[in-house]
Order: sequence, then structure tokens, then C-alpha cells
Amino acid sequence: MICTSLREWLACLERESCLKTVTKKVDLIHELAALGKKADGKYALKFTNIGNDIPVVTGFAGNRTLMAKAMGVEVEKAAEHFAWAQTNPMECIIVEKEKAPVKECITLEVDLAKLPIPVHHEKDNGAYITAALLIAKDPETGERNVAIHRLQVSGPNRLGILILPRHLANFYQKAEAQGKVLEIALAIGVDPILLLASQALAPLGFDEFTIASRLYGKPVELVKCETVDLEVPAQAEIILEGRLLPGVREVEGPFGEYPKYYGPASLKPVIELMAMTTRKDPIFHTIVPATMEHCLLGAIPREGGMLQILRNTVPTTLSVHLTPGGTCRYHVVVKIDKKHEGEAKNAMCAAFGTSHEIKHVVIVDKDVDIFNMEDVEWAIATRSQAGRDVMIVERAAGNLLDPSTDEGIGDKMGIDATIPLNATKERFERVRIPGEETIKLEDYIE
Repeated sequence: MICTSLREWLACLERESCLKTVTKKVDLIHELAALGKKADGKYALKFTNIGNDIPVVTGFAGNRTLMAKAMGVEVEKAAEHFAWAQTNPMECIIVEKEKAPVKECITLEVDLAKLPIPVHHEKDNGAYITAALLIAKDPETGERNVAIHRLQVSGPNRLGILILPRHLANFYQKAEAQGKVLEIALAIGVDPILLLASQALAPLGFDEFTIASRLYGKPVELVKCETVDLEVPAQAEIILEGRLLPGVREVEGPFGEYPKYYGPASLKPVIELMAMTTRKDPIFHTIVPATMEHCLLGAIPREGGMLQILRNTVPTTLSVHLTPGGTCRYHVVVKIDKKHEGEAKNAMCAAFGTSHEIKHVVIVDKDVDIFNMEDVEWAIATRSQAGRDVMIVERAAGNLLDPSTDEGIGDKMGIDATIPLNATKERFERVRIPGEETIKLEDYIE
């Protein structure tokens, strides 16, 4: 069953013993994040004793199996399924507020201290909202964008925000150039499909909610906001309505990011909040940064987008994997069914072009399990030679959060770990034990 709300998803996890409730007293400063990290990839946690009436959940999408389950597909089909949904978007629908659970409680007096917002890492500059969908519209075209941004609590109704050079930055620059505010809304407490859709590698003007509609198999239900001209998920737990202020900058950061380093403090834009709507008994979702929940939410949509682009250049591309060791952003393994020499290098170039974040690319043959890094490393060790099969691109645009770069400028490397087409079969034939795939050891051990 495809779940279309956080509550449905949590109920599903509970039925399958993938959700554990923590009733012991837990501090929002560091302790909650530490427990979330301990459970990372194993099960989701729900905290009910944190000095706040609103419970907090984390880790509900902490491994590929859960991500695939949320989409109703097998693990190895997750990226392909996402790519299909992105290619076949479905429009959303607007519902009246009476049919929107997130409108059960409405207040125009926002006090963020009433929400259980954790402090995650040791040197974080305070409490951060990490799992909110930020919804905004292009001030010129009205086209919607949905994304996730780190949000530092800097006052009762004030948030500092990191805006990387993507779609929101484009919208904000347009509004700021005219001295106007940019209206935004934040949706906290949504299901995994909405979170995944928000991370799509989509062109400017593409509405990420339409990907979620296709993954649901029915239109996403949206409801109009109270104080801004935006539509938000009707099934969300909490909505914060506000505006990005023009010409205002305040210190934001440091903040522990997905590469497992701190993003430095600097002057950043500011959001002023004007309204909050919630369910009667809302649930707050936090993503502990640098956990698998954080990394995979970005990885699977990126893999889907990459798969589409790679197949345009190398049609024999079978699958892609952004590896956990590469922070699910910087390292990608690409599996191809090589038919012509040179295809591997074409695939490398195409992979680099899919995202400035991609740093190292490994191309492997169809017999390699790209989700098994031992198998990938074996292919590199036995099928590549550095002088022949390694390609280096110097001084290219990289990721600002990669501390090894020079203000975001760094080098990229591709490795061709495929078998030469003119090699004899015997030279690269894998050893095999007949029956190994089906035999069960437990049938022979008492």
C-alpha cells in the first residue's frame, strides 16, 4: 500500500516492527540526535517524552529497503521507478480547508519555541529544522518549486536559511532585485514520497509535487495557505507560512552537514514567519544530518535523474548508485552493458554533467553488483589500469560543502572498470561453484 501521509507510513512501520517508541525522558539538545544516529538504518524512532506535547520522529526512511517499500517497488528498481514518475508527472488537486487535516489548528502568532526542534551536532549554531519541504513560486511565472533547506531558529518567528545556487536562489534573486519579499511555506511531517519528490533533479519550472502524484498513483492533495499565495500538502502535520526578506542577512551556521563536516557560519537570508497551521495532535519530523535518512533522500531522486540523462548519451546504461561512502552525492557507480569501446568514458562525461556534486565516477560491466562495494572495488582492482582507464578533469565546479575543494572548485575523476571488448572470455571469466547460488548452508548444519 502506498502511504500518502506521515501517519499512514508510521502505522505501516509499526506493523512491521520497524518503528520503536522511546518513552524515556530525552533531551532535545544532542541526546535525541545521538539516539537517532544509533538507530540509523535499523529502525525509526518516535520520542514521546521530550518536554513537549508534540512527539518527534526520525529515521523513518533510513535504508534503501524502506525507501523502495514507500514507492511500492523492489530495491533495485527504486531509481528507475522514480525516473519513470519524473518523466510522467501527474497534476495535483486543491482541496477545501475542511478536508485538510493540517488546517485543524490555525494561529497567526508563531512561536517556534512551542515546536520540539532539536539541536543535532556539537557545534551547530542552535536548533535547526531539517525535514521541512520549502514551497515557493517563481515571482515572474508563478511556477512552483519544492525543496529542503536547512533552517536555523534565530527568533520566535525567524529562521536563517542556506540557499544553494538552485531554483529557490533564482526565485529569491528575482524578488530581491525588485525589493520584494518572496513568499514561502514550510511543510513539516510528510510521507517519504513527498520528501523524495522534493529532491528531484528537475529543470526550473518543474513542479516536484507532480512527481509525488505519479508515485502515489493519484493527485497530491494541496490546500491554500492563510497568509501567502501558496498551496501546501493537506496531509502534512505542520505548516509554517512566511516570507524571505529582501536585503536582510544574518549569521547562520555552523551546521553539521551530509558530508559529515560543518558548513561554516556566514551571513545568510532570513525568513519571517507569519502563520502556523497544524493537525490537532501534530507529529514533528527531524532528519538527523549525515545519517542514511538524510543521504538517501537525496540519493534515490538523483539516481533517477541521472539514469535518464545517462541513457540519452549511453543507451546501454542499466543502473546507477550514489554510494554511502561518497555521501550519496559525490561518488557514483554506473553499470552499463558495453557494446562499443569508448562508451565507458562517454558515460563518465555524462555522469559529471548530471550534477556539479559528482566527483568520482566508476563505470562497471553488467555482471557487477553496484550496491556491493566489495564487488565494485574488485572490478576496479582487476579490470582497470590507471594509465589507460582513469580520466581526470581539473578545476571544475564542485560542491561548496566539500571541504577539500577551493571554494567549490575541485577535480573530478572517472575510472573505467569494464572489460575490454577484445579480451578473451577465459582471461576475465569469474570463478564459479555450480549450485552456489541456490544451496543453503543451514540445511547442512544441525
